[in-house]
Amino acid sequence: QVQLVESGGGSVQAGGSLRLSCAASGSFYNKYCMGWFRQAPGKEREGVARIYTDGSRHYADSMKGRATISQDNANNIVYLQMNSLKPDDTAMYYCAASELSGSCQVPGRINYWGQGTQVTVSS
Repeated sequence: QVQLVESGGGSVQAGGSLRLSCAASGSFYNKYCMGWFRQAPGKEREGVARIYTDGSRHYADSMKGRATISQDNANNIVYLQMNSLKPDDTAMYYCAASELSGSCQVPGRINYWGQGTQVTVSS
């Protein structure tokens, strides 16, 4: 079983930056990907960015040019650097990870979820 623990959330003013971290403990059977989702009050959970074990990265259109996802494979840590933050980025951010049988794109097929870290961007 894999546990995910996020850190790095907080409150910033518009235009500011935050770096989220997610550390995975336990053992993957066959790690496939890790990523970040977010959920604002009253809205559905949406993907922000994901990274695969081959290093390929994908970003939500809303975050392209403002976010960078990276990983430390040796320590099973994934990072999300977010710049030029906007009030619309305010949400609970969740780390996600999946085995080869799962997905990091479809919430219903995520194998492991973190508890979330709050990001609040004020105008």
